[in-house]
Amino acid sequence: MTVAQEISSVVPRPSIALPRGWARRLGRGVGLPLGFALLMILAWEVVCRAAHMSPAILPPPSAVWDVLSQNSGILVEQAIPTAYETAISFALASVLGVVLAVAITFSAWVREALYPNIVMFQLIPKIALAPLFIIWLGVGPSSTITVAVFITFFPVVVSTATGLVSAKPEVLQLCRSLTASEWQIFYLARFPYAMPYIFAGMKVGATMAMIGVVVGEFITAQQGLGYIIMFASAAGETATVLAAVVMLCAIGLVLFAVVALGELIVRRWYGGETPVSGVV
Repeated sequence: MTVAQEISSVVPRPSIALPRGWARRLGRGVGLPLGFALLMILAWEVVCRAAHMSPAILPPPSAVWDVLSQNSGILVEQAIPTAYETAISFALASVLGVVLAVAITFSAWVREALYPNIVMFQLIPKIALAPLFIIWLGVGPSSTITVAVFITFFPVVVSTATGLVSAKPEVLQLCRSLTASEWQIFYLARFPYAMPYIFAGMKVGATMAMIGVVVGEFITAQQGLGYIIMFASAAGETATVLAAVVMLCAIGLVLFAVVALGELIVRRWYGGETPVSGVV
């Protein structure tokens, strides 16, 4: 039996069977938040109509729906670059975050030199760097994606680094007793136990990527939903602003669902246990 086979015998193995009661849990996970959202929308509509709220201040959901239905072509057209930039920013930030986390986890020199600077850089308001990105990269998707990446990568770094040190000590001791290399320990022990942390960071990163792209579009873009929001708010078209926000929510939900689906697939592949210890 090889070292990899010995290590694999103590790490949870792949499982493709769905857990019992998954349909009921899925129904509750979708039905409850959807029902609450519909209830809040109904209350919003009633309050706006009862208080005779000015549409310029707070339009009712029916007015927002009218904008969505009448201008769906324009909104979808403007949502495409926003969705593209969000996906690219999230992918780049995830890769950058995981690579940095691996580096600061496996090298004390790198951790002591790099991690404090990463934290310090994260404390800088990214909007303050946007003019520099415009000077360096010009107005357009490049500067927008750069702003989003620098906003997004930090939670991925922290979560991944936490996960990589969360493997059970007895598993690591067994790996070393079997003369496993550091790469084998990483791939067969540390990485599986880090998966819940990695996906937790990616879920936060998915929302941060959306925020970063919209902030970038506020400053640099001449297209996208962020540009629509700026243009509509300047014209006092609050319903259009909210319609663009609805489109942003839809994009964010799709990206979050993709990450959650990836987590489900990977977790079912690696199997059962969720680590709960380990800090950076």
